[in-house]
Order: sequence, then C-alpha cells, then structure tokens
Amino acid sequence: MADIASKLKKRDLYLNRLLAFRDTDLIKVITGIRRCGKSSLLKLMSDYLRADGIEEDQIIEINFESMEFLSMDSKEFYAYVKERALKNKKLYLFFDEVQRVERWQDAVNSFRVDFNCDIYITGSNAHLLSSELSTYLAGRYVEIKMLPLSFKEFIYFHGFTVKEIESPSGGHLKRVINSAGDIFDPKEVLESYIMFGGMPGIADIGLNQEKVLTLLDGIYSAVVVRDILERKNKTGRPQITNPDLLRKIIMFLADNIGSSTSVSSIGNTLVNEGLLDEGPRRVKPAAQTVQGYVNSLIEAFIFYEAKRYDIKGKEYLRTLGKYYIVDTGLRNYLLGFRDIDTGHTLENLVYFELFRRGYDVSIGKIDRKEIDFIATKADEKRYIQVTQSLIAPETRERELAPLRMVRDNYKKEVIALEADFITDQDGIKIVKLIDFLLEDYS
Repeated sequence: MADIASKLKKRDLYLNRLLAFRDTDLIKVITGIRRCGKSSLLKLMSDYLRADGIEEDQIIEINFESMEFLSMDSKEFYAYVKERALKNKKLYLFFDEVQRVERWQDAVNSFRVDFNCDIYITGSNAHLLSSELSTYLAGRYVEIKMLPLSFKEFIYFHGFTVKEIESPSGGHLKRVINSAGDIFDPKEVLESYIMFGGMPGIADIGLNQEKVLTLLDGIYSAVVVRDILERKNKTGRPQITNPDLLRKIIMFLADNIGSSTSVSSIGNTLVNEGLLDEGPRRVKPAAQTVQGYVNSLIEAFIFYEAKRYDIKGKEYLRTLGKYYIVDTGLRNYLLGFRDIDTGHTLENLVYFELFRRGYDVSIGKIDRKEIDFIATKADEKRYIQVTQSLIAPETRERELAPLRMVRDNYKKEVIALEADFITDQDGIKIVKLIDFLLEDYS
C-alpha cells in the first residue's frame, strides 16, 4: 500500500473499513465533520482500486463542492453517470458531499438498481443518514464514521516516529523522534496534539499557532454556515435562525465538555451569566429551541453526546448526559489557548479514542457514584475511569471506588496521564494514557 497515493497520508483504519465492504451491494457512506479527511479517504480508496487493476474508465469521481457540479440536480446527476456507464464492466462511483444535490438519494438509489456498481459517498451532516438515506435505501448502506486524526495518526502525519528504548532500570520507555533525529518525550507531543488538535490540514502548515487558528477559523465557519445555517432551507426540521444564540450554545458546550449537562441548564446559564443580549429583559430560550440548536451541532459532528447509563437499573437515563467536542484544537480556537480543565480534556481524548475503535460509549451511574465511560461492542464491555494523576492516595481511592462497586466480570480500567505504578489494583487494570493512545488495535 506504500505506493498508493504517495501524496496522501495513509488512514488505514478507515481504508480497511471501506475495503471490508468492497464490491458489496451496500452503499458506503463516510460521515464526519468537514475537513477531517473524508475526501482524501475517497481518493485513497480510488487509488487503491487503480493499483489493484481497476481501469480508469470504471471509476467515476465527483466532488459536489466543485464549481463544475455545483448546480447539478438529481436528473443531471443520473444522466452524467449513465453516459459513462460500461456494459460489461463494474463501475466504482465516488461522490463527495453528495447532500448538496437536491434529491440526490433518487439518483444514488437508481445507480444501485440500474447499474453494476460499487458506490461510495461522503456527507458532512448526520441528517443525511437520519432521514433521507435510511428512507430511500432501507438499510442498504453502511456508515463509516470518520474523525480527525488520532494521536497515533497525528504523530505519523507530522513526520514523527515512535521508538521503544530500554530504560536504565531494565524497563521500556517510549520516545518520539522527528525527521532530524531529535528525541522527545511522548507527553510533549501529546501537549501539541491537545493544543492544536487533529485536523489533517494542520500537517501541511506546521504547528504554528497563528496559522492553525486561521485554518480552524475556516473549518468552524464552514461547518456553522454550510452545515447548520444554510441547511435550514433544505429540510423540514425547525430552522436555526439565530447565529448569536447558536454561537453562545457552542461556547457553553465547549467550555463544559465532560460535565453533566441538560437543555434546561444551558438556558439557565445563558440567562444567569448575561450571555443573552436581548435588551434590559433577558428571556430564557425555550427548551425546544435549545434542543434544536444542540441537535444541529451533533448532526454537524462538532459535538457528540454520551448518554448516562444506570448500571444497577440496566437502563439509559433521559437526563444529564455529557457532550464532547470532536477536536480539542477547535475548542482552543473557541475558548483561547489557555490551561483549562485538564481532567475533562483527557476525558475528551479517551472518549473519541474509544469511539474511533468502534465502541458505543456511555456514562456509568452506580448508586451515587459515576464511572467515566462504559465502552461496549459485540460481547465486549469495558468500565473506564480517566484521571490526570493516580499518584496521590486520595485520588487513587476516588478513581478506584466506583469500579470496585461493579460486580460483573468485564474489564475495569483506570487510564491515567501520570501513574507511579502500573500493576493491577483489586483486579482493576492501571493504564498510562500514552500507552493507551499508542496501542495497536488495528
């Protein structure tokens, strides 16, 4: 695979997920926030096919953000592909930001029915899947959920390599080495990852704060304008009509990642802290309005919601879930590059790393205590606490206590940035954050 798309950095986690469904009747739908790498993944896949012997005339690629296709409707879309269809060869169809085409789903469904083809599409808003696609294609699709770079990908994209060396005490230490041979503690690189985030475009401009802010400003503006504010005219959902209220809610959620949050608490805080500018009389926005704005942010993949799960009652609770921001660089762009809330920032990293690995992630409640994450997939379950340090005895006890209360035999772990020991405690595994982020799970 090293010779494929040499100008593009590999995203093998996602490419392998696409390859697992190659040449099936399922439409492959890649979703994720703008600029997280969806277009590049389509290119990686089409280049893989070329290297695997698929001929050029079998591959049709359309980016609907190109001026060439900007005004195309569904009938023109269908005609464009039909003109290029081959009688005795399979077509491979790649459609980037397909939701920009009115009634695109009619054309895509027709391709699946009328032609011998393998279809790959991207979209930057979850509404594409929540209604249109599921209605028209009745489950004949698979979603590939794409995120910004993981810590491992960040290291690779920025030209670093990880090497394990033997320590004087006989143990092993991980070190990060750049192209000039300079050696860094992985924590130094992690600090950069937390500060600048994992948007792939940052690797092209370097870890320069001013340049990164400019890039993140462009991404944020595109998401808010194209995927939230402009979308109001294309769906029957409640309109997002107040850009100022939208930004206030974004700022609130960004400032409160990892904290229990309700729609009511958002409205109350906006009023109590004077964040609503509506003259001398500040009016609390209706809960339905706030919920609509929060839903729009989730659908645009800026924030993800983790619901609360009652471990003893074995049910999801309707209130006090938590929200996590898709990229810590975007959070720093919004709130400023300052030392804020390290514990919740680390929690944010672990949440998305678990999500990236295919887990469903919820917040655990057991009696009056909380477990940061319950991560499940298939028949696997993990109970996870995340903390900045396990060195202080009182912190260690606080983090271990809720896990001890869980009586089943599934894996229980504490992931810590700092830990002076990594032995199990009462059957609970202690894991260093760096080791967790760098472990091989492919």
